[in-house]
Amino acid sequence: MKRLKTAALLLMAAAVSGCAGVDSAGLSPRDGANAQSTATAQNRTRGTATAALPSVTSARVQFAPVIGAPTEAVQPLSARLSSSAGERGLTITREAEGATLLVKGYFSTISENGYTSVIYVWDVLDPAGNRLHRIQGQMEESSRAGEGWSAVTPATMEAIAERTIDALVTWLSASPA
Repeated sequence: MKRLKTAALLLMAAAVSGCAGVDSAGLSPRDGANAQSTATAQNRTRGTATAALPSVTSARVQFAPVIGAPTEAVQPLSARLSSSAGERGLTITREAEGATLLVKGYFSTISENGYTSVIYVWDVLDPAGNRLHRIQGQMEESSRAGEGWSAVTPATMEAIAERTIDALVTWLSASPA
């Protein structure tokens, strides 16, 4: 448990300082770090007024390539992000120009006591790069297939994608326009 907390703190620090971007096929993995549990909002201002947030239907979201997850894990994540967003009326764009929000993701795994946890953090940024919201969480599964990323199934990454889109849509729906 101490190892899990330490790793999560290290990942959170890396997520706060790290950054990444999406390729034209969806999300591309990049080496890097991550964070910890349950969706939360953290607003940061940089001495400027924060613009009104787009609604779910007017938002144009660009996902940057994720940091810390291999291609095998990113493919089911990317596919489910796209399909879930479409089902919820959220537009995902591959082009930075015209995007109203940029979402940067940081992932890692921790294997312990026969289980592997995928820890994820998504920072939602405005076009100027100000963090408006943070979505973070953790999913655990049995490590029968090995440790680390080799133990993570496509179903786990798809579930993370659905949680992510649900949290993003909930946040956009609750935000004043």
